[in-house]
Amino acid sequence: MDPDRARRGLRAGGTVLNPADSRPARPRPRPRRPRLSRGNLRPLDRLRSIKAKLGVLVIASVFVSTLLIILGLRAEVRFRYMLVFTSLACLAVTLVLAHGMTSPLREMTAAAQAMARGDYSRRVRATSRDEVGTLAGAFNRMAADLEAVDRHRRELVANVSHELRTPISALHAVLENLVDGVQKPDPDTLGLALTQTARLGRLVSQLLDLSRLDSGAVPLQAREFAVGPFLAALTEETGALGSDVRFRVDVRPTDLTATADPERLHQVVTNLVANACRHSPFGGTVSLHARRDEGPGSLCLEVQDEGPGIPYGERGRVFERFTRGGESSSTDGGTGLGLAIARWAVDLHGGDISVAESSHGCRIRVLLPGDPK
Repeated sequence: MDPDRARRGLRAGGTVLNPADSRPARPRPRPRRPRLSRGNLRPLDRLRSIKAKLGVLVIASVFVSTLLIILGLRAEVRFRYMLVFTSLACLAVTLVLAHGMTSPLREMTAAAQAMARGDYSRRVRATSRDEVGTLAGAFNRMAADLEAVDRHRRELVANVSHELRTPISALHAVLENLVDGVQKPDPDTLGLALTQTARLGRLVSQLLDLSRLDSGAVPLQAREFAVGPFLAALTEETGALGSDVRFRVDVRPTDLTATADPERLHQVVTNLVANACRHSPFGGTVSLHARRDEGPGSLCLEVQDEGPGIPYGERGRVFERFTRGGESSSTDGGTGLGLAIARWAVDLHGGDISVAESSHGCRIRVLLPGDPK
C-alpha cells in the first residue's frame, strides 16, 4: 500500500484499509523443446544401448567400405582413388550416425548454458532409449525442478514484500499523523498501531517457521499427553487475546490421550483456530472435536467454524504458502502462511491434514498416527 494513500485514508476516516492484491498474474513460460529438423535426425534412437549403437556404426562403416571396394574392383578403379572414396564414404556414414548419437549431449550443453543465464525453460529431446537418453530424461526432470524452485523463490520474495509493505505502510501513516498532529494519541489510534505491529510480529514468526521448515532443523519430540487439558489451555490463550467468538471443545472420551509433539501440535491447532476465528462471524462458535483414530496414541482432531467455507476447487490449494481460501482476501488480516505451517507440522508427524465435508462453514481435519517416524 502506498504510504501517502494510507495517510490520506487515516486523515479522512481514521482507519487504514488494507489494499487487495491487484498484481496481475504473469503467465508462466512454457518449457521450450528443441524442434525436429533434418539436422537433428537420430536414426539409432530405437537401440537401447550405446554399445549397440557403436556396433551398428562399425558394421555400417565396414559394409560401405566393402561395397565400394567391390564396386571399384569391378570398375577397375585405381587403388588410390578407391581408398580416397572409401575413406570419405566411411567418414560420411560415421558423421551421420554419430551426429544423432551425440545430439542430446549438445542440447544438454546449450540448456546448461541457458540455465547459467537464468533461463530454466530449455528442455532436451529425450527420444533415444540408451544411456544418453536416460541422462537426457534425468536432465529434463532436473531442469523442471530448478524451474519450480526459481519460480517459488520469486513468488516468495514478491509475496513477502507485499505482506510486509502493508502493515509497515499503515504503521508509518499512523506515526506520521501523530507527529504532524493530525490525530491525537488516543486509545483507538494507539490500538491501530499496536494491531499493525502485532501483524508484523506474526508474519515474522511465520517466516521463521518457514525457514525452519525448509532447513529441516526442527526435531520432533513426541510424547503422550492428555488432549482435553491441552485444547482447554489453547482456547483460553486464544480467548485472552481478545477473540470475539465462542469456543466449544468436544473430547471423546474425556480422558483421551495422544502421542505427538505437544509443541508442534500446539502450532498446528493455534493456526487452525486463528484461521477459524478470522473467518467466523462476530459472536460465532468455533468447535474443536477430538477422538481417537486408528491405532494406539492416534488422534483425529477437527476444527469447525461458521464462516463462508472453502469452495471445493480451492481445497487442495489452501495449504500452499500465501494462499487464502474461500471468500477471504488480503483485508482479512491473514498472511496465507498459517495453513502451510500446519501442514508442515502434520507431515512431520507422518499424519494428514485436509478440508473435510461440512454442511456449513469450514472443517479442517487433522489425523495423527500416534507413532510418528
